[in-house]
Amino acid sequence: MAEDVILGVDTHKDIHVAAVITTLGASLAHQEFPTTAVGYRQLIIWAQSFGVVRRAGVECTGSYGVALTRALHRAGIEVVEVNQPDRATRRKRGKTDAIDADAAARAVLSGRATTTPKTADGPAADMRILRLAKESAVKARTQAMNQLKAVLLVLDPDLREQLSGMTNPTLIATCAALDGDHSEAAFTMRLLACRIQNLAQEVKELTRRTTKAVKASRPELLELVGVGPDSAAVLLITAGDNPDRLTDEASFAALCGVSPVEQSSGKTQRRRLNRGGHRQANAALYRIVQSRIRWDERTQVYLQRRTAEGMSRREIIRCLKRYVARELYRYIWHPATSVVPATA
Repeated sequence: MAEDVILGVDTHKDIHVAAVITTLGASLAHQEFPTTAVGYRQLIIWAQSFGVVRRAGVECTGSYGVALTRALHRAGIEVVEVNQPDRATRRKRGKTDAIDADAAARAVLSGRATTTPKTADGPAADMRILRLAKESAVKARTQAMNQLKAVLLVLDPDLREQLSGMTNPTLIATCAALDGDHSEAAFTMRLLACRIQNLAQEVKELTRRTTKAVKASRPELLELVGVGPDSAAVLLITAGDNPDRLTDEASFAALCGVSPVEQSSGKTQRRRLNRGGHRQANAALYRIVQSRIRWDERTQVYLQRRTAEGMSRREIIRCLKRYVARELYRYIWHPATSVVPATA
């Protein structure tokens, strides 16, 4: 009967380096494979030639290793996400792809690596791609608008006086209709204005598609106070297409960077701010809290009560982000049976 073995993979853009170890920690072999469909099949067949592969530790499951992760799942192999070795370990053991692959397998064997990676094959993955395109379009639109206003400063005084004082939409429409044959500045302004208009259409279409994806996946989120399509999409992307990998709402809060971290020692008992987690998800929770402070009566009552107790506004916002994470987790994890809890 074949014995169990553990696979470890150090992922790269063009090649993956795999290593196989026994359940007793003995190294068996390592080998390189191309990052192609054929290469993934060869890697799995090669690993299975040493024994039964039930678990695999893979680095960068959300980027270089995403396709390999899908192939391993299809082969019935449990995939565990492995972080790259820290600097202290690399100084002691050296750095090669084979060493990293072996370390990935040992992280699974020791239980140090336990994170289940995102499946990246559902609506959350689609939202991630849409947001990626939208963020770049918004950044390019802002840059073009800044350049347009910079060119406006060096225009002929007569034309500059005609365009000054306009709102941004009026300025863009006016510049897009300029005759660019008279001067290079007018040509540049018309070009930038047309670019802004095209980027605005891209942003509008990407927003529409993102909203449609959120409504198809978790429409209940959009019914909550302060939760818009962008914030909902960010939180769904953070949870992934398999939110069952999150053990409880506290793990989701930690993933969003809103769970306090213990920093107690001796007679000192305290907690510090969590500066880790998904920063875009943390920012989405902040936007939701700010909206609720302005519009939600429950949140306003909580703000007044905690202020009277001597807490600063910043500390109150941190508490509110933790409450909002708990509430939204119920909709992300069990959307059909969610009950809206109090925010405080």
